[in-house]
Amino acid sequence: MADKSPDAYRTISEASEETGLPAHVLRFWEGRFAQLKPMKRAGGRRLYRPQDVSLLKGLKRLLYEDGYTIKGAQKYLREHGVGAVAALGEGEGDAPITASPAGPPGSSETYSEPALSQDAPAASSHPAAAISDEARSRLEAALERVEAARNALAEALENRSAA
Repeated sequence: MADKSPDAYRTISEASEETGLPAHVLRFWEGRFAQLKPMKRAGGRRLYRPQDVSLLKGLKRLLYEDGYTIKGAQKYLREHGVGAVAALGEGEGDAPITASPAGPPGSSETYSEPALSQDAPAASSHPAAAISDEARSRLEAALERVEAARNALAEALENRSAA
């Protein structure tokens, strides 16, 4: 990859290497962040533009370093825009207010964001409204793991059928 121009498109493996994120996470995040839209060639092969890679790095920072949940990162992205998140990925821009308490990525207990509870409806007859923020965070983390596993299985099946 060192031979490529900084403006060149990246394959998913190159984007994975550059961001330090597994390929299945990149595919998973496409489903979670509508702003992340790599180009797809005829065979479905993804090509990431430099701004896509910057956005991935910014999302990685929000999720893995600043302790945002997926929903929190989506909200941050909506409020600040793609350029601001991409700038975070390039080490530019102001640091976002970190969600607390921060902890190691992948730990469901560490991905809480007080802003989510402020956005929740005050009173509702919907059963989901009775779920505590902590339980919701755990469920979201479990859902992320299940979807990542599903994507990994889909990739394995895709690779097996291509071989």
